[in-house]
Amino acid sequence: MTLTLRSTILSDPGLVRSNNEDAGIAGDRLLAVADGMGGLPAGEVASEIVIGILAEVAPPAAPEAAQAMLRAAISTANNQIRAAIGADPERDGMGTTVTAAILAGAELVLAQVGDSRCYLLRDGRLRQLTRDDTFVQELVDQGILTPEQARRHPQRSLVTRAVQGHDAPPAIAVLTLAAGDRLLLCSDGLSDYVDDTAIATTLSGYPDRQQCAEQLVKLAHQAGAPDNVTVALADVDGSGDDETTQTVVTPGG
Repeated sequence: MTLTLRSTILSDPGLVRSNNEDAGIAGDRLLAVADGMGGLPAGEVASEIVIGILAEVAPPAAPEAAQAMLRAAISTANNQIRAAIGADPERDGMGTTVTAAILAGAELVLAQVGDSRCYLLRDGRLRQLTRDDTFVQELVDQGILTPEQARRHPQRSLVTRAVQGHDAPPAIAVLTLAAGDRLLLCSDGLSDYVDDTAIATTLSGYPDRQQCAEQLVKLAHQAGAPDNVTVALADVDGSGDDETTQTVVTPGG
């Protein structure tokens, strides 16, 4: 069976910020979300760099090649961000998260730096496939905080790793997908303010991808939406139909 992704992406500045530093891609074999680091200069430049690099590559069909491609793309992004900082020292400190997924055959290859997440909905059950690179996640891992306490912690958005112009190899994961699976990649503008139960209910309750994405953003708005919100949503299809599509969202949109 040939699998493909039927995907959509929606990015919203939220209700507080005047600009949107998020960027992303939704294609038939590639999904990615990048969140320019809030509070640091030129975060939108950093997120656009990494998404621009990913948008130019042809996703490999073999999982091992997909892993190598994602590592290389993130390394190139670090080099370009370092060069951008060198050309304009006022950009020193800019960076971005990135979570990217390639469908290689029946395998999903995930690469992550930062706290943009990937979720899998299968048979009505939601599973977080990525681990946040954040200060509060380290406290959860140590048993100091519960996941619920981490959600309310004032430093929940403090990332410990980002694509900032220095070596930051991504965490890589590979898992087997099946037709009927639903994937969600999102920036922390969703996951910090909408809990997993509400996300699962929405992913299960809205078969139409665009309506589902709009509802997820609506939930972020209802929670105050103090941050940019980006959701890339894909259904895993086993029909084998060939359909080459790709939507790229750049910062400011």
